[in-house]
Amino acid sequence: MKRTCLLLAFALGIAINGMAQDRPTHEIHAAMLYNFIKYVQWPNEADGGEFVVGVIGDEQVFNTLKAWYDGKPKGTKKYVIKKLSSADEANSCQVVYVGKSKNKDFENIKTSVNGKSILTITDGNGLGEKGSCINFKVVDGKLKFELNQATVSSSNLKVSTQLSSMAILI
Repeated sequence: MKRTCLLLAFALGIAINGMAQDRPTHEIHAAMLYNFIKYVQWPNEADGGEFVVGVIGDEQVFNTLKAWYDGKPKGTKKYVIKKLSSADEANSCQVVYVGKSKNKDFENIKTSVNGKSILTITDGNGLGEKGSCINFKVVDGKLKFELNQATVSSSNLKVSTQLSSMAILI
């Protein structure tokens, strides 16, 4: 257990601190998003098929995720990275990343995914408190993330204690 926690801390630490020096923000967000997924459990995890990660509002994060992970295996599933053009499309995903340019649409996206096992990840001030499962936040010049435990629970998702121990809990 301690070893897993150390490995997670190391992986996220590299993504947050090490990559920050030589990597653009969209690559850091893509790497962290992928690492978040590893520490979340969905109710239908064992079923085959596609594991859809939808991206709305950030072309660079979409392109990076598509290049790095599209078609790769996730257990018995296969990653499919999908560009979303509307909030309504979000309900067909397992993960939805909302980039800064679509923060104003978050309420519509939240309504679209309400009651479904969908992990929402955002990059906007106050969106953690407004119901995003995970929200990127810069604190003292460092990239951190908020975890809204009530939203995760109501989405019927389970987050590992390793991930929640590294988060700013809401």
